[in-house]
Amino acid sequence: MSTIEMIEAAAERLNGHIRKTPILSSPFLDKLAGRRVLVKPECLQHTGSFKFRGAWSAISALEEAERQRGVIAYSSGNHAQGVAMAASKHGISSVIVMPSDAPRLKIENTRALGAEVVLYDRANEKREEIGETIAAERGLTLIRPYDEPLVIAGQGTTGLEIAGQAADLGITQADVLVCCGGGGLTSGITLALEKHAPNLRARPCEPEGFDDVKRSLASGRIENNNAASGNICDAILTPQPGDITFPILNRLCGPGLSVTEEEALRAMALAFLRLKIVLEPGGAVALASALFRGDQIEGDDVIVVASGGNVDPVVFSRALEFLT
Repeated sequence: MSTIEMIEAAAERLNGHIRKTPILSSPFLDKLAGRRVLVKPECLQHTGSFKFRGAWSAISALEEAERQRGVIAYSSGNHAQGVAMAASKHGISSVIVMPSDAPRLKIENTRALGAEVVLYDRANEKREEIGETIAAERGLTLIRPYDEPLVIAGQGTTGLEIAGQAADLGITQADVLVCCGGGGLTSGITLALEKHAPNLRARPCEPEGFDDVKRSLASGRIENNNAASGNICDAILTPQPGDITFPILNRLCGPGLSVTEEEALRAMALAFLRLKIVLEPGGAVALASALFRGDQIEGDDVIVVASGGNVDPVVFSRALEFLT
């Protein structure tokens, strides 16, 4: 189980190792959204996404003997880079199982951070089976991307920061929109808000056609996606919510939101133009939800977690075309 106490303990372990990301705003985005939009750019975090938080949380909590044997993870790219960097900074080895169709930038970055990369076909192979087999063969510790309490605890430190920053801005009630795949970031944030800012409500945001969390919240049970790939929001394409994350999401989150690929690209372009930050498609769906799903949001303020910025130049160029 994941608890607020685990999140607060993770915050102590992460202190001095992560960046406390700021809150950004733009009157142009406010006008488009019809309310004040406050953006927390986790794209500025180490390795370009919030995933470094969970990776450091999990690896730093291992017993020394276990840690020295090395770690393994499976990821489409952001968790991969987070684990690779956290492992390198701890002076240990890492193996990362990545889909062969992951953005080349993410594969290259993971290798550059010192990890051994094992590629697989996500349409025909299961990363969980590959990861567990290699872990058993080599005696490595598996760091799961979202259904892992210590990872959730690290991601939840984002929520602690949001609670404090919202208080500094005088915000006592708002929706907090979070880009959501398996639910590790969203569940961690909502646990932190439950204690430290109970009138801030987390809401998961996903791409249309891969909105398993949104549908699961509506039905009250875990729903699956029909496809494993086929959307530019690669960072948040997961088969279903996690067994650990979903009960937290179901208890604490507001209704899910979903956006189109084009809306994600438009949000990327607007983030670049108005906030001067670079987002990847999966890291932009929460901002897209704030800008283009305003009729489904209540209140004068909305807080957006821009979760990642590891985007290939070709995809980013597609986004910038919306500015012409």
